Amino acid sequence: MDCTDRHDRFFLRLMSKNVMLYSEMVATKSAIYGDRKKILSFSEEEKPLALQVGGSDKKDLAEVAKIAEDMGYDEININLGCPSKKVQKNMFGACLMKEPDLVAECINSMVKSCNIPVTAKTRIGFDDTEDFNYLNNFINKMKGAGTKTFILHARKAILSGLTPKQNLNIPKLNYDMVYKIKKENPDLEIIINGGISKIDEINKHLNFCDGVMIGRSIYQNPYSLVEIEREIFKTKNNPSREQVAEKLLEYLDREVKLGTKVNHIMRHTVGLYHGQIGSKEWKRYLSDNMMARDSDFQKAKHIMTIVQNNEKANQAGT
Repeated sequence: MDCTDRHDRFFLRLMSKNVMLYSEMVATKSAIYGDRKKILSFSEEEKPLALQVGGSDKKDLAEVAKIAEDMGYDEININLGCPSKKVQKNMFGACLMKEPDLVAECINSMVKSCNIPVTAKTRIGFDDTEDFNYLNNFINKMKGAGTKTFILHARKAILSGLTPKQNLNIPKLNYDMVYKIKKENPDLEIIINGGISKIDEINKHLNFCDGVMIGRSIYQNPYSLVEIEREIFKTKNNPSREQVAEKLLEYLDREVKLGTKVNHIMRHTVGLYHGQIGSKEWKRYLSDNMMARDSDFQKAKHIMTIVQNNEKANQAGT
């Protein structure tokens, strides 16, 4: 939430043409009654792209699934994993794990209303429930409703007593539960999620699952997508950070002319030099010049000096 908006997705796509990108979770009411252009629009460069939606009203979910298809999304994904109190109050997210029959009805309505894949992202359990049979039955109810792809965050959700941030790290991850679900359901596409950041970890999980989803790690270190392209997808001629910055400035120039604020785009680039020489200078320049609401494009142009200096420093360092 508040991270993978259309500007961030465009930025990420500059570094990876092969990964599947997901939107922020959008509430059904917002998608139906809100500013659809602002909330749901995307550029063709972002594809393949899935719309992630939160809700528990089957009619609303069916309508949003149709909207997603009509707008050109490649997939619609229902979020059954978010543990925040606000999300629970509106009856979606991880609390829906308690309502497998309702979830199945919702998914069935979505499947009937569109021709794009309907997928589900869920936790492996909630509160005191972390049981293989419960999760497997939940998965199979959704399968019966028409879903074949499941993204499993390998950590149960604690629905009271923990903040959403704490729920990202507590309790411990249980990857074996996800592996077991795949073994029990070889016909389903099972994608594992939770605490994954390194290439060797990705390769290990791919021995047991069909795919890997990465969230926070990519946002904090977006250029790691280039390593994923190179090592997982075997892509050659990957862009340098300087080339990424140049392409992003072209995008920024176009967007500013359309009324987009500079900081709405550049805030996503803080981690571009994560772990590199010059990372502090990059972050400082962004903070001093490009994070304010009134930042202008002229300040953005000067950032290439920082980029070029960083590239030279890192080449000298290696």
